[in-house]
This record gives sequence, C-alpha cells and structure tokens, in this order.
Amino acid sequence: MLALIFKLIIGHTLVDFSLQPSSMAKGKNRNIKINGDPEENKYFPNWPYWLTAHAILHGGAVWLATGNIYLGIIEVILHWIIDFAKCENWTNIHTDQLLHVACKAIYIFFV
Repeated sequence: MLALIFKLIIGHTLVDFSLQPSSMAKGKNRNIKINGDPEENKYFPNWPYWLTAHAILHGGAVWLATGNIYLGIIEVILHWIIDFAKCENWTNIHTDQLLHVACKAIYIFFV
C-alpha cells in the first residue's frame, strides 16, 4: 500500500509540476488573458483543451500506477473539476493540492 501511494504521488508531482509547461498552466485557465497583458481583451480561447489534456495526463499516471483504467478515468474527471475550481479562484494552490492527494489516498481503497 505504501508503494502504491508513493507511485501515485510521484505521478502527480511529475504531471502537475515537471511535465506541465507554462503554456499549459496558463492555457488551462479561462481567466488569464493572452500574453498576460492586462490591457489585452482576448482570453485563451482553447482553455477546455488545455485543461482536458492536463487532466488526461493525470488520469494516465493514475492508470499506470494502479493498473485500473476506471480509476484513471475518475482521475481525469476529478482533476478537471479541481483544477477548474482553482482557476476560478474558488480554491487556492494549497486546497488544490490537498484535494489531489486526497483523491490518491481514496484510490488506494479501490485497488
């Protein structure tokens, strides 16, 4: 069980930090303006694609760690919702990360 939670947290850390370029981090947030220019009136038009791609990478990491495709699909959905909430400023980075780790802890009971 310890090895599995460690795999899940490593996967999360890799995808959320190391494998998330700034273009994705900005692009998944529908509230960030293009080029970060406060005077620019255009927002990233493709934010659902960026956010979904990011969530799918997380789902893949969960699937690889657990061998369970259903947990991978659940992770895609939950990660999308949690990150959307963070991008809307409904949560902060600390709550965001706590919710992600809590999901991983819950997955342990289904493996």
